[in-house]
Amino acid sequence: MLEFSLDSRRGGFHLRVECRFTASWTVIFGPSGAGKSTLLRLLAGLDRPDHGRIELNGRVLIDGARHIFIKPGLRHTAMVSQHPALFPHLSVSANVAFGLASLDAAHREARVDEMLALVDATDLAHRWPRDLSGGEAQRIALARSLAPLPRLLLLDEPFSALDGNASDALLTRLQAWCAEHQVQTVMVTHDATDAFATTAEVALLREGLLAGLGPAADVLSSERARIVSRFETR
Repeated sequence: MLEFSLDSRRGGFHLRVECRFTASWTVIFGPSGAGKSTLLRLLAGLDRPDHGRIELNGRVLIDGARHIFIKPGLRHTAMVSQHPALFPHLSVSANVAFGLASLDAAHREARVDEMLALVDATDLAHRWPRDLSGGEAQRIALARSLAPLPRLLLLDEPFSALDGNASDALLTRLQAWCAEHQVQTVMVTHDATDAFATTAEVALLREGLLAGLGPAADVLSSERARIVSRFETR
């Protein structure tokens, strides 16, 4: 369970969200400028709120009142954005293995193979980041983030470079894998179809405030009607 209360001002934007995510997969949906990526960076520990508290499965990650701040590398949290930041001097396999220093060579190799298979990138193992397409780089960035088996996975539109069918297939496999390994996942999107595709809990953000939380069919009923109407007029 992920529970948080965050208050953060950045210029003229003010994010104020108090929430508890109990579902294994939560989609944060909202228009551009609603605060989706800002919220994800705060949850990842990449930014600090002006005031706030974050607790994951009973462990306090940040508590401003008590001056507690667990650094990102110690949170067992992984974040994948739409701009993969692969290490250019490492091969694909070495990128995926980067966070696996605690494993012996055999287990490390097996984990890398498992992650590459999960993202359908086994044939890319010996390539270099400079030789990858945008979609391929996103797959490898995801595999690298999953390899250490994080407790919390944060996804900031990580499939933007993939076409619709590839994105849907990867999303289906990823959701099943996260459920099997008990990885709580929070995914940011501006595309309502992603929310309906995952049958996940949806948190709706508007202008830095939580406007709704619950099943996609309830929280995004107006979006569902808009999507259906768009296809009916084609």
